[in-house]
Amino acid sequence: MPSRKFADGEVVRGRWPGSSLYYEVEILSHDSGSQLYTVKYKDGTELELKESDIKPLTSFRQRKSGSASSSPSRRRGSRSRSRSRSPGRPPRSSRRSASASHQADIKEMRKEVLEVKLTPLVLKPFGNSISRYNGETERTERGGMPHRHAEEKFHVSEERSYVSAQYSLRPRREEIKETDSKEENIVTTTRSASPRTSEAPATQTKDLEFGGVPGVLLIMLGLPACLCLLLLMCEQKEPSLLNFPPPLPAWQDLWETRVFGVYVLWFLMQALFYLLPVGKVVEGMPLADGRRLKYRLNGFCALLLTSAVIGAAVFWGADLHYVYGHFLQFALAAAAFSLGLSVYLAVRAAGAPPGALAPSSSGNAIYDFFIGRELNPRIGTFDLKYFCELRPGLIGWVVVNLAMLLAEMRLQNRAAPSLAMTLVNSFQLLYVVDALWNEEALLTTMDITHDGFGFMLAFGDLAWVPFIYSFQAFYLVGHPNEVSWPMASLIIALKLCGYVIFRGANSQKNAFRKNPADPKLAHLKTIHTSTGKDLLVSGWWGFVRHPNYLGDLLMALAWSLPCGFGHALPYFYVAYFTVLLVHREARDERHCRRRYGLAWEQYCRRVPYRILPRVY
Repeated sequence: MPSRKFADGEVVRGRWPGSSLYYEVEILSHDSGSQLYTVKYKDGTELELKESDIKPLTSFRQRKSGSASSSPSRRRGSRSRSRSRSPGRPPRSSRRSASASHQADIKEMRKEVLEVKLTPLVLKPFGNSISRYNGETERTERGGMPHRHAEEKFHVSEERSYVSAQYSLRPRREEIKETDSKEENIVTTTRSASPRTSEAPATQTKDLEFGGVPGVLLIMLGLPACLCLLLLMCEQKEPSLLNFPPPLPAWQDLWETRVFGVYVLWFLMQALFYLLPVGKVVEGMPLADGRRLKYRLNGFCALLLTSAVIGAAVFWGADLHYVYGHFLQFALAAAAFSLGLSVYLAVRAAGAPPGALAPSSSGNAIYDFFIGRELNPRIGTFDLKYFCELRPGLIGWVVVNLAMLLAEMRLQNRAAPSLAMTLVNSFQLLYVVDALWNEEALLTTMDITHDGFGFMLAFGDLAWVPFIYSFQAFYLVGHPNEVSWPMASLIIALKLCGYVIFRGANSQKNAFRKNPADPKLAHLKTIHTSTGKDLLVSGWWGFVRHPNYLGDLLMALAWSLPCGFGHALPYFYVAYFTVLLVHREARDERHCRRRYGLAWEQYCRRVPYRILPRVY
């Protein structure tokens, strides 16, 4: 096997494909199989070049010195110039122009087909848009122009060779035609030299997630059924798989109009708190057209106001036991409301302009109904997706837990809640308070920047979160479990360990996004990428690739342990959450590999473990 001529990190001159021009490049790697060098130009473009297209810097310096010394008069610094010409030098009138010379070079390559992998040029994004939550897709270029693919493949044929040779290493406003493909598609195309506008592209056919249309249909039918069956099983005194499925109640016991009205009032109350002019206003991540939407951060204030309203209602005689007594009806009311909201979102998204569509949308009506077609549906300044992410469901989760605590005291004739119920309520309250206190971090998550707002998020936020995440508290009302203080101490230690990892990793990531040059972060090691972004490879993010997911899983286990080991039902949340995070981690991996390319492969070698050390 032939030996390589240039070493990694060496600075040389590389010929730009389709031209005779050489530019300064850095050797990144060498493929011994194809004998191609991966080089990086000064503007961040990465190409694969043959060894014959690479020259050492010294060869250009020697040529320059030789040219300078060709005339004795120039060496003496004289102003006089000889009017005689060497026999091989053509007359001035016959010299070729730069463009004619360029066309001649192209003509010599007419029969050659070039296949090069080109990383699109990416300029420094706006403000604090340094990265995305857990590797979600970066989409901003100069002037707010989006890019979607990390690699594209160009075939320069005989007819297109001249057009394809017009690439410049300088940043410019021309862009290739974008696609919405989620997987790393290789497309065959050519570029024109005329500027493009920042109009968003039309949605194209792509590989669909969640099993495509059959998968999302199964999820949309299965999730509400799973929610009802879990709650019905939990209501049994002795839940068992032998008694599955549990007996279904009559229709009048499943649906109650008054319960639906209470849920609608709850939703409207949270919407009113969202509209209050309190809390700071921040800008979100840049959209495809370069705009930044504004968001008011008052989620924690909404939690405090809700606590005051609930406290006043209980003081004046309101009975929260009503929530426990009609828990299944409330869950179905939330599911029906989320379905109605999803229909509204699908209807309004049908007339949305292309620039308002989510990157995850596909053009398929069923799939887009599930994943969401419109990225940021708003009624005036009221952002529906951002509101539903944290307010009705997350704060409702706290209220449901409080209702279960009071129901336990009443049904079990307790003067105070059990230690197990206290642990569950305290752990989950801390989780909700942390999410609302750090509300700004939501703006960089995949839910906000990539996924549209459809049934997936509507049902998850409004029905699944408040009625499945509170499953441990609901279970303890009918299945009490006494926890000793030594066991409680171990559970508390597990919870704190998970929270420290979760909060430390997220805080480190968010601080790096806002200001990578912060002196407090100077000790962190990074890998530079061709997009201009840096990947953290030390601190929490050098331990595993997704330390925040690891912290989440530890906290989920701590929530379930107070329920004991009498049944597997309380651990459904742990199993579900594991599947959710593993699936999301796989989505993150695909996005990051497509965006960062070689740098991501280097990062994976530095940080080989994904969520749990020594598991993958």
